[in-house]
Amino acid sequence: MDTHSTKPPLSGRKRGEPSLPAGIVITDMHADHLDSLADLESMAFSTPWSYDALAEELQNPLAVFLVAEDVDAESAVDYLGMHHILDEGFITNIVVHPAYRRQGLARALIREAMNYAEAHDMSRITLEVRPSNEPAVSLYESMGFKQDGIRPGFYDSPKEDAAIYSFYF
Repeated sequence: MDTHSTKPPLSGRKRGEPSLPAGIVITDMHADHLDSLADLESMAFSTPWSYDALAEELQNPLAVFLVAEDVDAESAVDYLGMHHILDEGFITNIVVHPAYRRQGLARALIREAMNYAEAHDMSRITLEVRPSNEPAVSLYESMGFKQDGIRPGFYDSPKEDAAIYSFYF
């Protein structure tokens, strides 16, 4: 199995893509991000990933974790986690710090994941989302993701189905 240990450099912005806010850069996740990411998880989810779970992803050869970092604050303000399995990517998490929402960061990270997928000849990227998370659903649909199905009762606290969305290349 291909372990994807050699990742190409992040591709940066392409023509027609919105620019990032001043002072924000996208980079691969590294150990210095773990405290910020664990804090983001706790802010965003009723069952957040722990510091240790995030740290394990640094050793996972299938993990592609991208971070939007505020250079001045030296802090991760958004991240996307994806697992690259064969010719597919599965987005596990997208989290944006509340103070940085509606600035295009999630869109930029998803676009970067799509660039990675194209560079690695993936056939699709898939993710799950609460149907009640209307801003996220709207974002995914605006980027070309299509709903493939429903996972009944997938989420807890509160109990809710998951909508499965995919982007096909």
